[in-house]
Amino acid sequence: MLRIINLEDKIKEIRKPWSPVDIARVNDQVVRMALIKGEFHWHKHTHEDELFYAYKGNITIQLKDQPDIVLHEGEIVVIPKGMEHCPKGDEPAYNLLFEPSSLQTRGD
Repeated sequence: MLRIINLEDKIKEIRKPWSPVDIARVNDQVVRMALIKGEFHWHKHTHEDELFYAYKGNITIQLKDQPDIVLHEGEIVVIPKGMEHCPKGDEPAYNLLFEPSSLQTRGD
């Protein structure tokens, strides 16, 4: 049976910042939602790109040796594999991540 997923309901499942909940699986990919609040940590993903979608609020993606990227609601950026980055939110924001299901959210 096909299932409709309500993203507002999924927000209610998030208990703390930086602890993503799985929203849906598509082939070998997973859509996750996380509360972005404060700063995560610097990390990279050696073998996978990572897509960030600012669902609610603004998200800053800090990059090494490059200007920060600020995502506003409804904007997307793809962080290429191997690129060191550190997401942060000055105000609480909700982010959708589209990534391989094998991806370790905390990075390498």
